[in-house]
Amino acid sequence: MINWNERLSPQVRSIAPSGIRKFFDIAAKMKDVISLGVGEPDFVTPWSIRESCVYGLEQGYTSYTANRGTLELRQEISNHFKRRHDINYNAETDILVTVGVSEALDLALRAVVSPGDEVLIPEPCYVSYAACTTLAGGVPVSVPANIENEFRITPEELERYVTPRTKILLIGYPNNPTGAIMERADLSKIAEFALKYDLIVISDEIYGDLTYGEAEHVCFAEFPNMQERSIVLNGFSKAYAMTGWRIGYALGNADFIAAMTKIHQYTMLCAPITAQIAAIEALRHGEKYMKKMVAEYNRRRKLIYDGFIKMGLECFEPKGAFYIFPSIKSTGYNSSEFAEALIQAEHVALVPGAAFGASGEGHVRCSYATSIDKISEALARIENFLKNHRR
Repeated sequence: MINWNERLSPQVRSIAPSGIRKFFDIAAKMKDVISLGVGEPDFVTPWSIRESCVYGLEQGYTSYTANRGTLELRQEISNHFKRRHDINYNAETDILVTVGVSEALDLALRAVVSPGDEVLIPEPCYVSYAACTTLAGGVPVSVPANIENEFRITPEELERYVTPRTKILLIGYPNNPTGAIMERADLSKIAEFALKYDLIVISDEIYGDLTYGEAEHVCFAEFPNMQERSIVLNGFSKAYAMTGWRIGYALGNADFIAAMTKIHQYTMLCAPITAQIAAIEALRHGEKYMKKMVAEYNRRRKLIYDGFIKMGLECFEPKGAFYIFPSIKSTGYNSSEFAEALIQAEHVALVPGAAFGASGEGHVRCSYATSIDKISEALARIENFLKNHRR
């Protein structure tokens, strides 16, 4: 009898399953559950994007593409970044189309991390950052951000954790799970920090188009000397409601993109051609749909923020993505206890903050990528829970 636990690699054994899935599994077995846990738009992919894919299938576009993705899509991505951020990326050499941003993250880390290299990761953060770092042979180093600064990371906080082994800074803004953003002045200081310590920066900007209020999203590669040393990750899942299409991309230095492509061609070969066709349509004609979705997210954002403030939970106003991260410390529960008690008592599913790193403890992540009616009902149920279940 083979003991498979003993045969597994140490890296795989050392990482825990995603802390998000537990509560989805509980919710799937219950009736009348309102989920504020899913990080997925509740919109269907816009019609013209779906139609472009259908047309491509009818025309027989079912083959492999170039490893890097079709040149047509890469050119559209290049045009988009020139138009939006005034950054020049060569469509031939500086762009890699991937199977979602998740693959882009994995490739970026595996292409640069050597055993023992340290990766600075501001927390709370997306659940894959530390796990992918470990699987690449690196050492994830958590850098706690705090609610007092709206979970923005500062050079002073990073300074406490940098060592001679530090090689990469991995950031994700707008942030999942907190909804925090970094404005230009904030990111400028981070760019100076990266230069000071000669760090490579991986910047996950999948929520970049979901930014609210007066602040506009700033691409990290816009700063002086940063395009050369940063890998920008982005995709179509969130802004264009295309999660199931699994289509993302990486932009960076030609040599680094070539290294990522080596891994990609042996493990994934290419992103699906149908998803690439849809992505071209999204970039060419999808902005009007995206803006309507963002406007609706903004309505929901205001509703859920006001709701948590009124019920007395400490919470900063999120400025990006579609998440809010209220503190539940006043309830006497830790985040996992709160999430489990809430789903059992009131049938509302959300995600414990501890799933996003130790600094997320004492908070819960709620997604407002669901309807106004469901958010309103969920808020009423949470308020009822607080009245009856505080410790």
